[in-house]
Amino acid sequence: MDARTVIAALRRGEEPTAEGIRWFAAGLADGTVSAAQAGAFAMGICLRGLTEDNRVALTLAMRDSGQVMRWDLDAPVLDKHSTGGVGDCVSLVLAPALAACGVYVPMISGRGLGHTGGTLDKLDAIPGYAVSPDETLLRAVLKEAGCAIVSASAGIAPADRRLYAVRDVTATVESLDLITASILSKKLAAGLEGLVLDVKVGSGAFMKTDADARALAEALVSTANAAGCPTTALVTDMDQPIASAIGNALEVDAAMRVLTGRSEGALFDLTLALGGALLDGAGIAGGEDKLREALASGAAAERMGRMVFGLGGPRDFVEDWPRYLPEANVIREVPAPDSGHVAAIDGEALGLAVVRLGGGRAVETDMIDPGVGLSDVLRLGAAVERGQPLARVHAGREDQADEAVRVVRDAFRIGEAATAGPLVRARIG
Repeated sequence: MDARTVIAALRRGEEPTAEGIRWFAAGLADGTVSAAQAGAFAMGICLRGLTEDNRVALTLAMRDSGQVMRWDLDAPVLDKHSTGGVGDCVSLVLAPALAACGVYVPMISGRGLGHTGGTLDKLDAIPGYAVSPDETLLRAVLKEAGCAIVSASAGIAPADRRLYAVRDVTATVESLDLITASILSKKLAAGLEGLVLDVKVGSGAFMKTDADARALAEALVSTANAAGCPTTALVTDMDQPIASAIGNALEVDAAMRVLTGRSEGALFDLTLALGGALLDGAGIAGGEDKLREALASGAAAERMGRMVFGLGGPRDFVEDWPRYLPEANVIREVPAPDSGHVAAIDGEALGLAVVRLGGGRAVETDMIDPGVGLSDVLRLGAAVERGQPLARVHAGREDQADEAVRVVRDAFRIGEAATAGPLVRARIG
C-alpha cells in the first residue's frame, strides 16, 4: 500500500479500498504522506466523492489516527456540535444545562471560522479559564461539574488536523465528505455515547440553502450512526443571530443571562430543542422539561460556575460575571435609516463586521479583542422609527466604530414586516 495507489484510484473515479483509506489516514498522522499527496487526496475526494461506506471508513480512520477517549462514568456521555453561526452561544448554556440533567458533556470546541464565532474564543473572555487543560484536569472537572468545554488536544485526530490545513489552501474545504469526516472524527474521538448536530442554514450560516443544509445533516447523521454513535441533527434557522449579541464577552453575557433566568428568546428555545433531542436519543424522557427546570432552578448556572472555577476562572463568576468580562472603549448606536420593519438581516455581514472590529481573526495569528462586538441587535419583524437603534457597536477605537456603524446599517433591510421562519426547520434521524 502507498499513497499513489489510493490517489490513482480516486483520479480514475474508482472507490479506494477501506484498507487504503485507513493507511492514508495513518500516513497523514505520522508524516508518511507528503503535503502534495494530501492535497491530491483531498482534491480527488472533492471531485469524485465517496460512497457512504468509505465516508465512514475515512471518519473512523481519522478518529483512530490519535487518542480516543474512554470514560468510566455513571451516566451517558453526550455532546453537541454546531456548523457555525452568528450570535451562537448555545454551547455555553447547553453544556451546563445538560450536566444539571445528570449526563456528562466533554465538549470539544473550536475557534472562530470566517464570519462565525468560536466557543473557545468566547471562553477566553473569562479571566483564567483554561481551554486546553491536561487530561487529568479535564477528567476531574468533568466528574465534578458534569461538563467541560475545552479544545481538542494535540493527540485528538491528528490526521484531520493535517488534512484540514491542506484543504484550506487547496480549495477543498467545501467537500461534503471531507466536512463530515472532519467534524465527526474529532467528536467520536471524545468517546461519545450520543451526539446532536446543529446544522445552520441562512444568511449567517455557511450553508445558505435548505437543500445544502439537509444534505450535510443527512451525511453527518448517517455516518455517525454507522460509526456507532447515536446521532440526531436539527437544521436550524440562521437568517438572524441567535442571541441579540455578537462578540466574545458580549455572547458570554447573553449566555449568562439565560443561565440565570434573566432572559429567554431564541437562545433559550434552541437550547431546549437541541438538548431535548439529545436527551431523547439517549433514552432520557422529557428532555425539554428537564432542561427548562434546570435553567429555572439555577442548577444549570451552578454547573457553569463549577466548570469555570474548575478550569481556572473566578470562583464567583456566576454571581458577578459582569465584573469579570472585558468591555469596549467605544459604544455607538446604529441608527435606522428609515421607518418601517426589519425585513431582512445579512448575518454574514454582521459577523464580518465583528471580525473587523477585532472580535475574530482575518489570519490565524491575529489577536482577538474580547470586548468588541454588537449588542441589542433587533430581530426580524421588529418595528423601527427613523433614527432608532438597530444595534449597538462596541469598538476599541472611534475609527473602527465609524466603519462598523456603516456596515451594520447596510446589513439591515427596512421595509414591510417580515415573519421569521421556524427556528428548527427540519429534524434528521
